[in-house]
Amino acid sequence: MRDVYPRQVEFYRASDGQEPFSEWLVSIQDQSVQDRILARLERLESGNFGDYRSVGGGVFELRFQFGSGYRIYFSEVGNRIILLLCAGDKSSQTRDIERAKTYWLEYKGAHL
Repeated sequence: MRDVYPRQVEFYRASDGQEPFSEWLVSIQDQSVQDRILARLERLESGNFGDYRSVGGGVFELRFQFGSGYRIYFSEVGNRIILLLCAGDKSSQTRDIERAKTYWLEYKGAHL
């Protein structure tokens, strides 16, 4: 169990300036789904991780129990959560995990 304390959420930005999570979020047509995802991120900032698991390599998966089984991938640096390496649903999970790990390695190389 994690300690509950506020964390700062940052959006991963690729070297080409793209933000994979932001692009994914705006691609969701249902505003109520977007709202539920954003509410979950607010709880994450408060230190309430909810349903999540490690997928290896320092990357974690936030799991959502609605819609098509949305997943959001993140890593932590101190009290910062490097959000959102990429996101997807259950059908793209394996590919998304590999992409998230690649983004995390790129982030570490540029910032740590």
